[in-house]
Amino acid sequence: MGFAVNTLEHQWMPFTANRDFKAEPRLLVKGEGMYYWSHRGDKILDGSSGLFCSPCGHARPEIAEAVYQQLQAMDYCAPFQMGHPGAFELAQRLATLTPGDLNRIFFVNSGSEAVDTALKIAYAYHRARGEGQRNRFISRERAYHGVNLGGTALSGLVKNREAFGPGLAGVAHIRHTWLPENRFVKGQPQHGAELADDLQRMVALYGADTIAACFVEPIAGSTGTLVPPHGYLERLREICDQYGILLVFDEVITGFVRTGKAFAGHSFGVVPDMMTLAKALTNGAQPMGAVAVREGIYDTLVDAAPEAAIELFHGYTYSGHPAACAAGLATLEIYERERLFERAANLSAYFLDAVFALQDLPAITDVRGYGMMAGIDIAPDSAGPGKRGYEVQKRLYQAGLHIKFTGDSGIIAPPFIAEHHHIDELVGIVREVVS
Repeated sequence: MGFAVNTLEHQWMPFTANRDFKAEPRLLVKGEGMYYWSHRGDKILDGSSGLFCSPCGHARPEIAEAVYQQLQAMDYCAPFQMGHPGAFELAQRLATLTPGDLNRIFFVNSGSEAVDTALKIAYAYHRARGEGQRNRFISRERAYHGVNLGGTALSGLVKNREAFGPGLAGVAHIRHTWLPENRFVKGQPQHGAELADDLQRMVALYGADTIAACFVEPIAGSTGTLVPPHGYLERLREICDQYGILLVFDEVITGFVRTGKAFAGHSFGVVPDMMTLAKALTNGAQPMGAVAVREGIYDTLVDAAPEAAIELFHGYTYSGHPAACAAGLATLEIYERERLFERAANLSAYFLDAVFALQDLPAITDVRGYGMMAGIDIAPDSAGPGKRGYEVQKRLYQAGLHIKFTGDSGIIAPPFIAEHHHIDELVGIVREVVS
């Protein structure tokens, strides 16, 4: 199967070098289990679960059947002032998995929408409790929180911000957690817990009563799997509690056992006030995201509103879409029936050992990892940051492997259905190409 360049021109592709791609397209036409197939018939091992979305493997017939049955019964239900059973059932099922009392679930359509929703909930919560002056947000360098206006402002990646104007005002960034002395450390590093005290500095600089929330990825994902140092998240929680600041975990990538437990909040023993979810929620089969919120935040907003009044003037046309809810429920059933949470936890040691064995390659300057996600850094070349990483990504694809790259950092996060031989194949291809 071939494609001429002019047949591809009408789509403006996201986060893609459009001219380069259309000159040499990498089109996927089929997915099944651990693999994709290209338009040329080549078999591509999926080393990043698509975009961290498909831990159950691709093209699960149970999910497709659940979506089909739902669309046959009811294709759409307006989510404003009405509802459908699937959304309430999925919310209840999620509440049994979330840490602590994060038992109130607001449905959206992506991780980006989840982040902007969490921002608005934070604004509204503080206003409802009489502290409307709390309108500042704290994020981190190297952070990725989606691409809507709020998430773009939170971003700590310069390329995600520089072309899009001033964005949301009142966002300050604390330092990221990567340190040279933590290179090639498996799991949580020992150095860097004191970096959490940057939040204390923000309190001293801006005043605690102006800060609404602190947003962090428990493991910074898109920037290359930056695992938090021992004590770092605990210290952020302590500072937030001391000054009435909401702590928000962006678990769009780490959610659904990527860290070895249901959520990173469980893995690291820190319960946030809100948590953003997406990706693996539906195994990537339908667009969907969610915000899990502590009961006290929900109660404050609901109790502050007059009787029979809308408490939060926010939502999306497709919030809790019936087909997406059906996909979410079917995905949770697969996690449970196939014991994928336990499988992922058990597979982690073999996976991390295999990836860390790549550290002997001269072109690899760091390896990091936790649970079922790892990051490798490729030494940049004279053409500038990101050029070599992009070339490596293309060559890996040609060799039969998909891995997500951000700049010169590759993020490896295979589906949980992987066998040892899939891990061996993945690492073998990386070794061959990078060598």
